[in-house]
Amino acid sequence: MSTQTDAGVLLTHAPDGVGYKLLELPPELLAELESEDPPTLSLESSSTSAVIKHGDKSWGMRQKNTSNALILLRPAETTTDSSHIPEVGLKAVATIHDSVELVSEAAASVAPAARGKWHEKFARGR
Repeated sequence: MSTQTDAGVLLTHAPDGVGYKLLELPPELLAELESEDPPTLSLESSSTSAVIKHGDKSWGMRQKNTSNALILLRPAETTTDSSHIPEVGLKAVATIHDSVELVSEAAASVAPAARGKWHEKFARGR
């Protein structure tokens, strides 16, 4: 019978104060950025959002919220007061609830028409 106990991995909450945003790249832009000669991108503003441009291509930046949070972890070594032996663990440095999606400007050039609140929509038919 073993006398050792497996306490698992030590997880501590240690936010680092940095605001993280995840950027979801379209496959064609990712391929260009990973190529031998990556392009230089520029960031400009438009009437609806910020726009990333490269040559004749442009992508609008859109925020996407998610119900599933993403937790960023960093490896950490801690020592307990009693043993002074370093223990390997993880630090949760940030929790992300939204990401930024790049949408091709050609496909998203026309903004969808506002439909109004549902009760206003049904009140017109009375």
